Amino acid sequence: MAEKKLENLKGTVEDITFYNEENGYTVMEILSGGEGVTVVGNFPQLAVGSQIEAIGEWVVHPSYGRQFKAETLTETLPQDAAGILRYLSSGIIKGVRRATAEKIVNAFGAESFDVIEKDLERLASVKGISRPMARKIQRSFIEKFASRQTIAELREKGLTQKEAFDAYKFFGETAVDTFESNPYDFVTAGIYNFDRAEEINDSLGTPVALDLRAQSLVEHIVEYNIANGHTCLPRESVIKTARNYLDCSEDTAEIAVDDALQYNRLFQEEIDGRPFLFLPKAYDAEAAIAQRIQVSVQYPPQPSEISGAEIYAFEKANGIEFDAKQRQAIEIAVNKGLLILTGGPGTGKTTTVKGIISLMKNRGLDVALAAPTGRAAKRMTELTGQEAKTVHRLLEVEYRDGSDEPVFVHNRKNPLDVDAVIVDELSMVDIFLFDSLLEALPLRARLIMVGDKDQLPPVGAGNVLSDLIKSKLIPVVELDKIFRQAMQSRIVTNAHRVVKGEMPVITDNAADSDFFMLHESVPISACRKIVDLVTRRLPAAYSMDPVTDLQVLCPSKKGEVGAQNINIMLQKQLNPPAKGKNEIISRGYTLREGDKVMQIKNNYDIPWFKANDNGMGVFNGDIGILTRIDRAADIINVRFDDREAMYSVANIGELELAYAMTVHKSQGSEFDGVVIPVVATPQKLAYRNLFYTAITRAKKLIVLVGTENNVRAMVENDKKSRRYSALLHFLTVDNNGFIQ
Repeated sequence: MAEKKLENLKGTVEDITFYNEENGYTVMEILSGGEGVTVVGNFPQLAVGSQIEAIGEWVVHPSYGRQFKAETLTETLPQDAAGILRYLSSGIIKGVRRATAEKIVNAFGAESFDVIEKDLERLASVKGISRPMARKIQRSFIEKFASRQTIAELREKGLTQKEAFDAYKFFGETAVDTFESNPYDFVTAGIYNFDRAEEINDSLGTPVALDLRAQSLVEHIVEYNIANGHTCLPRESVIKTARNYLDCSEDTAEIAVDDALQYNRLFQEEIDGRPFLFLPKAYDAEAAIAQRIQVSVQYPPQPSEISGAEIYAFEKANGIEFDAKQRQAIEIAVNKGLLILTGGPGTGKTTTVKGIISLMKNRGLDVALAAPTGRAAKRMTELTGQEAKTVHRLLEVEYRDGSDEPVFVHNRKNPLDVDAVIVDELSMVDIFLFDSLLEALPLRARLIMVGDKDQLPPVGAGNVLSDLIKSKLIPVVELDKIFRQAMQSRIVTNAHRVVKGEMPVITDNAADSDFFMLHESVPISACRKIVDLVTRRLPAAYSMDPVTDLQVLCPSKKGEVGAQNINIMLQKQLNPPAKGKNEIISRGYTLREGDKVMQIKNNYDIPWFKANDNGMGVFNGDIGILTRIDRAADIINVRFDDREAMYSVANIGELELAYAMTVHKSQGSEFDGVVIPVVATPQKLAYRNLFYTAITRAKKLIVLVGTENNVRAMVENDKKSRRYSALLHFLTVDNNGFIQ
């Protein structure tokens, strides 16, 4: 990430524009050197008239302009009577407004603060201030400065301003004592993570006791594996990992788990006779999904009979003929309102969905289309002719100033105003997003879920599509007939061969084919061949743009044929350094104006603009072109299709080069041409459904570069990576009174 240039700023608080009591996020105007300045950051509540000294950096907010973003702040009380009057009149001290402030300052002048803090009798002697009122004023004044003292002490111990503020909000005046006795308690409170606690522990003169570290570690192990896709872990695995990390006894680890369960920091559930541990949020999400699905099965939407004549009319109008399974899917979706539609490429999923939409609309139903990523939603729009939104946009993300977590506008209390929702690429949807979608779905609404069961599981936690299919609670229609037009594509036929465990046809490289293989056994030579294909040969032969039409998909991120290395090689050819072309270093890599980049995490607070519209939020997997780097103005612009997003330089770490990307990152996207290295693939990534997912990202052309043995190893390895989840268990086992 770009190195921050920190500066000092001193001034007097003139106005508090915004203050969030939950996290201390403050927007204030100060007077500094005769100039008005906007300062933002997380602080204890300040008052007009306070003297402050802040350390931070200048930023440019897209809507509010130039601001000073403070990382630390020190407050000094005003010393003169006029300043004290302004301070007390601000209302920061309970029981003191303008009239009372004037009485106090008129009586004590510059000594007013000392009298309030130390001399209750003198304060109560002021006309109009009773003894109980004086006690209330004194208590409020002392509390304000107790918070400042506590935060200052925590800052001295190495905590950031926000960590110190959050600690005071959670623990109050005991925050310092709590930290000194066990800094790992701050992990449980959500103030920082386990790795940060370990860093702090290493810096302490006296390390924290083993049992206290163990209690925090077992929670961290479960939380860490959420990022690996697991919604839960076997208890014995958590115990084993904790023992190995801490070199402790089994009893110590077992007691730590029991303590976490006792205080509801972890939940435990028996699944097939084995105890599994969950974070509460994962347990709640999977249990809630199961409950809603069970309720939807028992109380389906109002039936709407469908006739063969209606389906025939749609076929005739569109010049198509459905097969029996497509007709079955349309009938279930329209009549019963709960369906999973799955199938590989070329089997007619899109045509079936178009039929479902048309017949639902004929009945006056309001149908919403959604997909997990912007590219998937765009493709759904193009294929169906009806606007599709990302799930996030459908639910409407609301991101409040200073809040660490976004919330969805639509939920159980404010459901979507729709009669049906059709979700594409369900294999990409994790438990948390699916739970949010179900929360916002009216009970009367139909839910049609579309996806390819042979694709990779989601990047996030869970295995929603697979678990729903295995539960057999919801009607599933699997389309398996490849239609004649699709049969002409070797991309389609080879994808179906691969999913059945058969080698793709890669031997002839016929001129009229759309599936080729170039043989190369040396990794670095394969890289050079890939770069030549993308930058010269394929654009010349197929008139494809090397940046917007072609995409390199790598099984691995690292290594000679990994996405990182190929990105560097392609950047040198496609977007080399040039005079007047700004660039910036991020995480050790250079990003340059004109680069193809990808957003690698959800950020709900990045504004975007397009013709006649604007909004907030850029999401994991969005691909665009970096159009502007302006360090002085603290602005980075990225064009995502028809939207221009505006970043702060501080967010540059959320972008990475995207000339090449991992297969996992490509889920939900399609590209005209795809180039795949199939040489020196790491063994743990050489498996069938990863290769199948890569193939199915291509619309017009695929070129494999590598060895036939590598391809065979991937095709023959049907061992999917293990992913622990409990949704299937909750769907099929009566649990905590859920409906069966």
